[in-house]
Amino acid sequence: MTTALILGSLHGAGCSDEPRDPADDPSGTGAGAGNGGPACEPSGGGPYWLLEGETVTFSVACATGLALAGDAFEVGPLPEGAVYDPVAREVTFSPGLDQAAVYEIEIRAAQTAEVGRVKVGVADNWADPANVPVVDPARYPEEYGLPVLFLSPAPDAKEYAPATVVYRGHTYEAEAELRGESSLSYPKQSYTLKFPKADKFNEPDEAGGFTDKRKVVLVSTFDDNSYVRQRLAYDLWNRLDPAHIQIKTYSAVLYIDGEYRGLYTVGDHVDGYLMEDHGYSQDGNLYKAVSHDANFALTAHAGDGEPKETLHDGFEKKEGLPEEGEPGAFADLEDLVNFVATSDKETFLAELGSRVDQRDYEDWWIFVTFIVANDSAGKNSYHYRDPATDGVFRYAPWDFNASFGQSWETERESASARVDYAGVNLLFQRFLEEPAIADPLRARYDEVLHGAFSDAEVQALVDGYVQRIDASARRDEARWGEAYRTYEGWSSRRDFTTYEEEIAYLKAWISERWQYQDALY
Repeated sequence: MTTALILGSLHGAGCSDEPRDPADDPSGTGAGAGNGGPACEPSGGGPYWLLEGETVTFSVACATGLALAGDAFEVGPLPEGAVYDPVAREVTFSPGLDQAAVYEIEIRAAQTAEVGRVKVGVADNWADPANVPVVDPARYPEEYGLPVLFLSPAPDAKEYAPATVVYRGHTYEAEAELRGESSLSYPKQSYTLKFPKADKFNEPDEAGGFTDKRKVVLVSTFDDNSYVRQRLAYDLWNRLDPAHIQIKTYSAVLYIDGEYRGLYTVGDHVDGYLMEDHGYSQDGNLYKAVSHDANFALTAHAGDGEPKETLHDGFEKKEGLPEEGEPGAFADLEDLVNFVATSDKETFLAELGSRVDQRDYEDWWIFVTFIVANDSAGKNSYHYRDPATDGVFRYAPWDFNASFGQSWETERESASARVDYAGVNLLFQRFLEEPAIADPLRARYDEVLHGAFSDAEVQALVDGYVQRIDASARRDEARWGEAYRTYEGWSSRRDFTTYEEEIAYLKAWISERWQYQDALY
C-alpha cells in the first residue's frame, strides 16, 4: 500500500447549516450540536495527495474527540475505487489511471446533524505508459496543493493566437504566445497569456491576490532547478518599498494540450495595464532594456568607446506614443540618457529627482548587487514615464534566472564577488561618484541588510516556497531533469545538482552573500 502525501492539517471539516431532523438521531436523545449538545466535527484529516494507481486510507472520526456509539458515520458518495468500512471507520481509495481529479468526500454524523468533507487530490500519473490524460480539467484545479492551468493549443510563435485556458474550474477564451529569447530553445518554454477585458484572469488566493489581469506570463523554470529564483527576486524587490512597481508571482503547474509540462512561475506582465494598476496612465511610455547597450552612456557597451548610433540603443519601446519607428518615439528616454551622460555634478544633483524616481533607481542598485543579477543591472529592466503629466521615470525589474549564485547559463557564481555594476550602468557610476548620493545610499544598504534583506527574512521566504512546491518540484525534476543536464547550453558543466541539493546551495549562497555585503556596508 502506498501512503498518500498529506498537505496541511484538518481540512474542510465543518458543520452543516441544515435543520436537524430528530429522526436522524439514532440515540433518540436529541443530543448533538444541533440541540446544544457536544459537537463532533466529522473529519477524515487531510488533505491527501496521491498518484493515480496509489492507495490512500484514512480514518473517520470526530475532530473534537467526541465518541459516538454504533454506526455513527455515513460516507459518500464515493468515487469509483473507494470503499468505506463502517466497522473500522476507514475509507480506502485506489484510483485508476483515468481518475485524476480533486475529490471532496462527504462525512455525515447523523447524531449531531453535522457534515464534514475530506479533500483527496489524485495527481495525473503521466509517466505510466497506460495513463489516460486528465479527463476533466475543471475537476483538476490543483496538484499537490498548487494551482493547475490548462492551455490549448500549444503556442508555436511569438505572436498571439486564440487559446483556451482552464483555471480553477473556469474556462477562458484567451490568446497565447511564446515569450523570451534564449528560452525559446528550451524544451520547456515560456508563454504570455492575454485575457479579454470582459473576462480577466483571477487568482484571489495566491501572491496576496492576483486578480483582474489582462496579461499573465508563465515563466519556465527549466534553467533553475531550485524553482524559486525568479519568485525570490521579485519578492525581495517588492519588499524594498511598497511604492515600487510591484511584480507579483506565484508557482503553478501547467498542462498543454493535456500533457504535463511541469512547474512554472506565474507572474505579472509589465505593460500599460500593470502601470494602470499602480495608478499611472496606461498610455505612458514604457521602454524595455534588451541589451547591455542600455547603459545610460553615449558609448556602446562593447568595443573601444565607439559612440552609439542613437542614444536609445539597447532599448525597445513597448507602450506609448509615438510608437517605435516614428519620429520622436524615444525623445524622453534619449533626454534622460543625455542628462546622465553629459550633465555636470551640480546639474546632475539638482535635476536628478525631477527626472527619475530616485528611490526606484537607487533601490535597483541595492537589489541587483545583493542578488548578483549580472544580466539585470542594465538590460532586462523596464523604464516607464507618463509624458502627459511630465512625470519622472520609474523602474520595474525583469528576468532573474541569472541571480543568487548562478549565471544565465546556470554556471556557479561566487557569493563573495564585489560588484557595483558601474561599468555596465553609467547611472550607477554617477550615484557612487557623488558623496551626496553615495553616502545615504550606503547607509540605506545597511538598513536593508538588517531589515527586508536580512538573512533570516530571506531564508524564511525560501523555506516558505519549498514547503509549497516540494512535491511539484520533485515531480518536475522527474520529467525534465535529464533534459536539463543534457541541454546544449550548459551540458559541459560537471557540477550539476539535484533539486534538493540546489535548494541547499541556494540557502548557503544567500547566507554567505549576506555576510559579505554586511562587511561592506
